[in-house]
Amino acid sequence: MADENEDVEEEPKKKGKGGLLIGLVLAVLAGGGAFAFASGMLGGGSTKEEPKKMTLSDDLAFVSLEPMTVSIGNPTDRRYLRFRAELEVDSGLQSDVEKMLPRVMDVLNTYLQSLEMEDIEDPSSLLTLRSQMRRRIDLVVGGDRVHDLLVMEFVVN
Repeated sequence: MADENEDVEEEPKKKGKGGLLIGLVLAVLAGGGAFAFASGMLGGGSTKEEPKKMTLSDDLAFVSLEPMTVSIGNPTDRRYLRFRAELEVDSGLQSDVEKMLPRVMDVLNTYLQSLEMEDIEDPSSLLTLRSQMRRRIDLVVGGDRVHDLLVMEFVVN
């Protein structure tokens, strides 16, 4: 009877979920603060200038691309894409862009020939394809020279 306390095991105390809850609240607050800082609400964010908004008075020129016909998918299917487009540029840069047309045609031809029918069949595919072609044109010509790619003809037969 000397040591009755040794025989009795103490039950470990259960830790509450308070630490988990505090960690979760801190994570949400940190994420919200990072978003507010990055979006400029708290003075942070990007220091880039806002893109120049074009108006009707801007002096624009359009550079026509030669019409292209490329085979799509398996050659035995005999499916072809007919594509024609124009590049919207500042009139002062028109001659510079025209000098780069062989490279533009090459990069577009290569991209269009790599497409499969599944890439074209979706109704929203033209928007994706247009942005992909525009990105390639910007890499070839320079990102600030071409304002837009205007698709004039996109026919699959």
